[in-house]
Amino acid sequence: MSAQPSLSRRILDLAWPVLVAQLSSMTQMVSDTVLTGHYGTTDLAAVAVGSGIYISIVMLMVGILQAVAPTVAHHVGAGRTEAIGPSVQQGFWLALALAIPAVLFLRQPDWLMQLSEMSPEVEGGARDYLSTIAWGLPAVLLYRTFYAFTNALGRTRVLMVISLTTTAVHIPLSWALINGHLGFAPLGGMGCAVSSAIICWLALSCALVHVLRNPAYAPYHLFSHWQPPRAGPIGELLRLGIPMGFSSFVEITAFTLIALLVAKLGATVVAGHRIVGNLSALIYMLPLALAIATLVLVGQAVGARDGIGARHAAKTGILLATGLSTLVSIAMWLASDAILAAYTSDPAVRKLAGSLVIYICLYQFFDAIQTVAAHALRGYKITFGPMLVHTLCFWGIGLAGGYWLAFYGLGSALPPQGVAGFWQASVLSNVAAAVLFGGYLHIVSSNAKHGAPAPA
Repeated sequence: MSAQPSLSRRILDLAWPVLVAQLSSMTQMVSDTVLTGHYGTTDLAAVAVGSGIYISIVMLMVGILQAVAPTVAHHVGAGRTEAIGPSVQQGFWLALALAIPAVLFLRQPDWLMQLSEMSPEVEGGARDYLSTIAWGLPAVLLYRTFYAFTNALGRTRVLMVISLTTTAVHIPLSWALINGHLGFAPLGGMGCAVSSAIICWLALSCALVHVLRNPAYAPYHLFSHWQPPRAGPIGELLRLGIPMGFSSFVEITAFTLIALLVAKLGATVVAGHRIVGNLSALIYMLPLALAIATLVLVGQAVGARDGIGARHAAKTGILLATGLSTLVSIAMWLASDAILAAYTSDPAVRKLAGSLVIYICLYQFFDAIQTVAAHALRGYKITFGPMLVHTLCFWGIGLAGGYWLAFYGLGSALPPQGVAGFWQASVLSNVAAAVLFGGYLHIVSSNAKHGAPAPA
């Protein structure tokens, strides 16, 4: 019993700086939503569509690069200090390679735009947003490689400091660019993209300075023993990372495609959906931070061949995430009116968003289970099976089921639900994912505990 409090403290010690960093990053997105929402509903809708597409691409690429985290965590657990630097360097090379197609795609998103029957004004604003923010993407991918490496070492506080620094720059810069203050011309929603691209490079610069000036990174020889791209290590990162990236892509595009599909219902619906999506993402930061901490401890335990320790870390992470997420959901529900009033002054948008808040409160418990369990499996270097579960639940149940509920309903038993149908299906998809991931993790951790090989 004594191991449980110790594990809880270790997870919380790793997770709270990650949570602050994630919330700080989310604050940037929320501030963009608030600033553009008060600037104009059309600008808010354009930013909603543009940022949804951007985040989908970023999460796909970042997900691939997150393979650095379990790789480094295993090295740490096994005491292979000399292998850490070369693994991270290959991650940097991979980040540069992934940036090329990603930037090209963001600057030419024609086929995605054609999926939605949005107004020319919203489409034009979304295109401008994407073509501008694309210039910050290479910095994002390089920084997220550093992010995965630093998380795996358990040095999470530096990530918090960098995130707080960039947020402190982004919010006033966005305010000035959107509204035309401090001598800038008013750019509307595109001002968010300009500011975001700038702070991406700022974050990377901060990370570089930190590594060069902090002697704690000296044993890893990140820059003093530079290696060229190597097919073997990059191939291993891709083997782990492509399923991880696709899982992230599936999860985030389920929401992005919903935003595109509901665009035909009008700017008010898109804006309301965007606000509730922001709230959902804010709550999600808590289980995500705990999941990242759990991945690190599971990965280090597996690297040290401590199957029992890995199982305890996974179990403790799930218990912490479900309990805390439930408390946050209750608080969100009780304060929903005040929160929505802070987002927008449009009463129609506020009313629509208020009708959807109940759904994000309902699924947070199950979302916490599936998030931590999926990350724990990554700690075991198991990524392909979880990718299949994510695809089934979030595209099959969440997206396809949501589309049916939104526009067709269930005959006379349930009329078409509009945008609420997508959120109803999201609840069902998270319940299914929690059950499947929970069972999957139980099997894997039980096998590892007794020395059996884990299933892929």
